[in-house]
Amino acid sequence: MAQDITKTRIKFPLGAKLIIIISILLLLSLGTVIALVSFISTGDVQRTAEYNNLTINRQAGSQTEGSFSSIQGAVLLYLSMMDRLSAVHKVSRDADMEREFFNYNKSIAAIELVARDGNNIFIPNEAFMFTNNINTSQIRNYFNSVLSSASRTAVPGRTAYFNASPFFRLSLLSAVFSWGNESVRVIFMPDNLSESFGTGTNTSFLINGSGDLLLHPENELVLGGENFSAVSIVAEFLRERGTTGKQVSYSDDAGAMYFGAYFPVNGTDTAVVTIIPHTVVFEAVRRVTIQNIFLTLTVLSLAIMGIWFFSKTISSPLRLLADTALEIVGGNFDQELKPKTHDEIGLLTESFGKMTGALNIFGRFTNKDIAVRAMKGEIKPGGFPKHATIFFSDIRGFTEKSENFTKAFRDDASNRIVHWLNEYFTYMVDCVEKTGGVVDKFIGDAVMAHWGTAFSAGSPAADAFNGVKAALMMRNALHELNKKRKKDDPGNPEIRIGCGLNTGVVTAGQIGSEQRMEYTVIGDPVNLASRTEALNKPLGTDILITEDTWKFIGDKFITEEMPPVTVKGKEKPVRMFAVVNMRNAQGPKTLDEVRTLLNITPPDLSKVDTDAEEKKFKIQGG
Repeated sequence: MAQDITKTRIKFPLGAKLIIIISILLLLSLGTVIALVSFISTGDVQRTAEYNNLTINRQAGSQTEGSFSSIQGAVLLYLSMMDRLSAVHKVSRDADMEREFFNYNKSIAAIELVARDGNNIFIPNEAFMFTNNINTSQIRNYFNSVLSSASRTAVPGRTAYFNASPFFRLSLLSAVFSWGNESVRVIFMPDNLSESFGTGTNTSFLINGSGDLLLHPENELVLGGENFSAVSIVAEFLRERGTTGKQVSYSDDAGAMYFGAYFPVNGTDTAVVTIIPHTVVFEAVRRVTIQNIFLTLTVLSLAIMGIWFFSKTISSPLRLLADTALEIVGGNFDQELKPKTHDEIGLLTESFGKMTGALNIFGRFTNKDIAVRAMKGEIKPGGFPKHATIFFSDIRGFTEKSENFTKAFRDDASNRIVHWLNEYFTYMVDCVEKTGGVVDKFIGDAVMAHWGTAFSAGSPAADAFNGVKAALMMRNALHELNKKRKKDDPGNPEIRIGCGLNTGVVTAGQIGSEQRMEYTVIGDPVNLASRTEALNKPLGTDILITEDTWKFIGDKFITEEMPPVTVKGKEKPVRMFAVVNMRNAQGPKTLDEVRTLLNITPPDLSKVDTDAEEKKFKIQGG
C-alpha cells in the first residue's frame, strides 16, 4: 500500500528569492540614480536660486537707492532755491515755488529745516495731508517727539531713515540728513517702491540701522512697527555695517532654512534684504524626487509581478517534480509527467517522467511497499521475530488447465495463460492489500502472503482476523468472477482455489544477495501454512486454518473442525478448521453450503489420507 506523504513546506520559495534579489538590485540601482539626480539637481537649483535671489536683491537695492537719492536731491534743491531766495529777496518762503515743488514731488508729506538757532522752518504739503487725512499738528508732533529722539541714533554722514507708519497708520517713511551746518527732516510715502517690495517667490524688505522694518510686502508688519534685528541675516548686516552686500544661508527660530542676501543702500543706514525659503527653492527637486520614487515603486511593482509570473514557470514545474518525488517515496510510482516547456526544466520533467515510468514497471516486479519502507528505514536489514499469520493459496487443477490452453491455442497458449493468471492475481492481491497484508511472492499459480510482518493491525489477533477475512474476500471475488465466465471456455476457464492459513512466530527480514533481495518470512509456521493449504483438496474445503489461527478468530467466524493432521516434528496432531463465513454475515452458514456454492464434492473423510500431500510440506524449508 502507498504511504501518505506530507508535503514539505518550502521556507524560502524560489519566487520569493528572485523577488528579493532583483528588488534589492532595482532599489540599489534606481535609488542610486535618484540620489545622484537629486544631488546634482539640488546643486544646480541652489546655484540658480542664489543667483536669482542676489539679482533680485541688487535690483531692489538699486531702485531703493535711486528713489531715496531722488527724494533727497529734490529736497536739497528746493532748500538751495529757498536759500537763494532769502539772500536776494530777503524772503524765506515763496508760496508759488512751494506749490510747484510739491506738485512735482507729491509723495513728500512735509519738510522741516532744523536751524541751530532754533528757528526751524516747517514746510507741509497741504495737498498730501488733505488726500491722506493728516493734519499739520500730527506731523509737527511726529517731528518734535518721535523723529527728534530717533534721529539721535543716526550715523553721521549718512541719511537715517525711520518707519513713520505706526504713528500715522499709513505707509510713510521719514528721513534725517545734514545740509551744511543744519539738518533736514523729511516725511514721505515710498509708493514708487511698491513693485520692488511686492509679493513674489522671493521676499524683499527694507530695514534701517536699528533693524526696524521700513518696507515689507506684508504691510501689517510695517504698520505694526516690527523690528527684525533678531533675524539672522539682519543681525549679520547690523553687526558688519559694511558697504558691500552678502548672501548667506540661515535658519530661523523654528528651524526653517532660507537663502538670504542684503544690499546696503549707499549713503544711508538702510539695507534691502531679499530671502527665499529652501522649501520653495527645492520644491521642484522634491516633486521630481517624489515622482522618481513613485516611478521606482511602479517599476518595482511591475518587476515583482513579472518576476513572480516568471518564477512560476520555474517553481511550478519544480514543485510538481518535488511532489512527484514525494509520491514516489510514498510508493506511488504511477505518475504521469508531461513537459510544458522546451528548456532545461522541460528536459528535466521529461527525464523524470521516464524515470517514474521505469519505477512503475519495476514496482510490478517487486513488492514496492516493502521497498519503500526499507528505503525510508522502517524495515531494517537483518531478521526479526514476528507473530504473524501466513497464507498460501493454489489453483485447483492448474496443470490440466495449462494443457487445455496449449491444445486450444498452441503458440499463443503462453500469452493467454499469463493474461488469465494476471487477471486472477489482480483480484487476489487486491484482497491482501485491502486487509493490510503483504504479498510475499507468486510461486507459479500459488500466492504466498502474510499479516503482522511489515505491517500490523496492532495485535496477532487483529492480523489473524485480517488474514482470514482476506481469504473470504478471495472466495467472494472468485465466485463473482466465475459467474461471468462461459462454461468450458478454454481461454477463460473457471478458477477454484484452496487457501491455508497458520499463525505463529516466524523470522521476517530481507533475505537474498547483494544483487537480489526480498522481504520474506521463514520458519516452521510457514511450512505448516503450506501444508494446511495442500489439505483443502482431500478435505473438500477451500479455506483451512490451523488451531493456532483459530484460537484468535474462532469467535468471529463460523468454522467447522476437520480431522487432525499428523505433522512431522510435532508430538501431537494439529487440529484443522474449515472456514465457513464471518458470523452475522450474509452467505453460507455451514460447510455443506460452501461446498454447494463452490461445486465442491464432499469427500469421504474416512478414506482421506492427510499425509498424501507430504511432498508439499517443506516449501520454505524447516
